[in-house]
Amino acid sequence: MDISTMAAFAAVTFIAVVTPGPDVILAMANGSCFGMKKAVAGMIGVLLSDFFLIAAVAAGLGAILAASEFWFSVVKYSGAGYLAWLGYKMLRPGRAEKAETQGAENGDLVRTESALAICRHSMIVAITNPKAYLFFSALLPQFINPAAPQLPQFLALTAVFTVVEFAVMFGYALVGFKTTQFAASSMRRWMERGCGGALLVSAASLALVKRVNG
Repeated sequence: MDISTMAAFAAVTFIAVVTPGPDVILAMANGSCFGMKKAVAGMIGVLLSDFFLIAAVAAGLGAILAASEFWFSVVKYSGAGYLAWLGYKMLRPGRAEKAETQGAENGDLVRTESALAICRHSMIVAITNPKAYLFFSALLPQFINPAAPQLPQFLALTAVFTVVEFAVMFGYALVGFKTTQFAASSMRRWMERGCGGALLVSAASLALVKRVNG
């Protein structure tokens, strides 16, 4: 696989990932609610899911979802339900607690959640998004040379995708973190509610996604 192919794939990946979707919205929410260290834990969860998604597509799962209305709906509604639950948690009043992390100002209100839980939430959101399977199923074959060994090419494209996606998610998380870091406590609450509302909108959007008949 030559450099020009990888560069073209990176450009397409950037355009696809930078468009606000569940993964980057959740990264921004994690940055605003938990800080950058725990936001990175969420990003790691998404990147781990990328390996699963691409492996699943390579094994033919994307084609199964494209062909089966039943399994497409199972994945779709599972993902939508999980996103709605995460959004509801952010909108739910009385969930904020006193900051326990070093460096937090006295009286600041943040949510407390383990890095492992944040990683798990992000991974589940990514894996239960049927659009990701269909995206990889449609995109990857365009950059794979069928005459060359398949595995090295899939590994190379996975590496490019994860690097680009991590950079984009880090940028979104940093925006969320900086916004809440310099905003008043009430503004932070509204930022969190905005992220929760965005996740609910993403959940509704995912629930309305239609399978494209092949």
